[in-house]
Amino acid sequence: MSSPIPQPQQFLSDAPLGTRVVVRYRIEGGLTDAIGDLVGKADGGCTVRTRRADVVIPLRLVVAAKEVPPAPARRPRGHAQP
Repeated sequence: MSSPIPQPQQFLSDAPLGTRVVVRYRIEGGLTDAIGDLVGKADGGCTVRTRRADVVIPLRLVVAAKEVPPAPARRPRGHAQP
């Protein structure tokens, strides 16, 4: 028998800081995702460091979350692909 899948809020609470995650959460008018490193957990929320900014997400708005592999290396600009 496999272990139960943790609720997304529990996963985020238990995940060590530095874990690369994707978090889907509610916003006005729908849902959005944040993908990046989990850098903070406090006051019923979590902080995900994306490429653009730190995103603070209240856990009550989270609908899904999981660990993801490291980001692929960025390609240098100006080089043609073979």
